[in-house]
Amino acid sequence: MFHQIIFNRVRGFAALALILLLAACGTTEPDAYVERPVEELYNQALADLNAENYGAAARGFDEVERQHPYSVWSTKAQLMSAFAYYQSNEYDQAILAAERFIDLHPGNKDVAYAYYLVAISYYEQITGVERDQKVTRQALDALQNLVRRFPNTEYAQDARLKIDLTRDHLAGKEMAIGRYYLKQQHIVGAINRFRTVVEEYQTTTHVPEALHRLTEAYLILGINDEAQTAAAVLGYNFPGSDWYEDSYALLDKNYLRPEVHEDSWIVKAWKAVF
Repeated sequence: MFHQIIFNRVRGFAALALILLLAACGTTEPDAYVERPVEELYNQALADLNAENYGAAARGFDEVERQHPYSVWSTKAQLMSAFAYYQSNEYDQAILAAERFIDLHPGNKDVAYAYYLVAISYYEQITGVERDQKVTRQALDALQNLVRRFPNTEYAQDARLKIDLTRDHLAGKEMAIGRYYLKQQHIVGAINRFRTVVEEYQTTTHVPEALHRLTEAYLILGINDEAQTAAAVLGYNFPGSDWYEDSYALLDKNYLRPEVHEDSWIVKAWKAVF
């Protein structure tokens, strides 16, 4: 008798659930698509942007394009969407929106700004030298692309400053790895990292230390000619630096003096730039 009562209750609950489900299915409808005037959509998105509601602004500008893809407002909204995403720190979305604008409107008068948004969105994601530097290289490529395409714009002026900082950051990464290899006595690996700094990042702040570390590493390997050349180039170009004093002391301890050997890769690399 007890089991029958339980069974009847379960069956009753199941029947009630089914009735409620059918009722819900019969009354629930998807939100109706309401088309709004383009000016209204755009002005609302702009108001959100001015109020620093950047997420809402981005979605609003996207809606302008979705509802009115062939209007003149749509083109403006595409770029404003990229800017709003950038302001909300949604960098990946900003890059996608800006690149889409570039693809669709390569001759637009504001296309230089779209390239700038791409570059600055990468640049602001740069992390410390202990992390992977993929985004730093992407930032450098985007900044250089901007300067190459639009060299006389205000965006290019800012990009040139950021290029120097980005290159210095990449050089710092090479130095960090090189110092680690040197500490672990992986001398050849360390030399390769310091060599990259000297060959590819000669205008950065890390070059004096790189030349000193090369002096140190080559002395460990007993390659005195390269050690002397590294110290000589360091002394000639950065005569008052502490790194030169340290290099000179290392050579002196080994009864050597700074001396340029013309067949050294260091001399060839240096002459190629200066």
